[in-house]
Amino acid sequence: MTANCQRNNFEDDNCRLRPVDDFASFTGFSCACRDLDDYIQNDAERHDREMISRTYAFHLKDQGSLSPVVAFVSLANDAIRLANRKKERLFPDGLRYKAYPAVKVCRLGTRAAYQRQGIGSYVLWTLRFLFLSDNRTGCRFMTVDAYNDPPTLNFYQKNDFALLSENDAKEDTRSMYCDLLRFREQASAQCRSDTGN
Repeated sequence: MTANCQRNNFEDDNCRLRPVDDFASFTGFSCACRDLDDYIQNDAERHDREMISRTYAFHLKDQGSLSPVVAFVSLANDAIRLANRKKERLFPDGLRYKAYPAVKVCRLGTRAAYQRQGIGSYVLWTLRFLFLSDNRTGCRFMTVDAYNDPPTLNFYQKNDFALLSENDAKEDTRSMYCDLLRFREQASAQCRSDTGN
């Protein structure tokens, strides 16, 4: 696989992920989820304009041709606070801080016709690769406030996210995190092999 690791863009033989510059490309887009559809149709462009989050479009490639938008993901900066037990497990002395830098997956939606085909997992893999291959600042974790329903929680757990705490067990969403350091060596090796270094 040949991957292009340019800042804020990812492209390989199978897909392309790029920041959205024209939200009209989401006309008729539906995830079959009222909240996600409302966000992409009515809120994402304003969040982008106000620098609250940045939305990316995910396309599949077939013999060089791009599909219509198959999925979207909106990202924002975040920080997480870890319980002392988790800090001790993840960080040596001298690196135990009150909060750690993260990128938040604000919304992730897949077009209804493409659901249950691994697209959401591919988007999350692509994001990990993107942040680890060309990150300009420290970003140790990826976070998400996942809908508190079994299919959504299982999806994120399958993609290496863990629950941050049990304090939100009865809330509409659950805070989850993924440790990007676990994927750093894999992503570095991929970029090196793609560039011939």
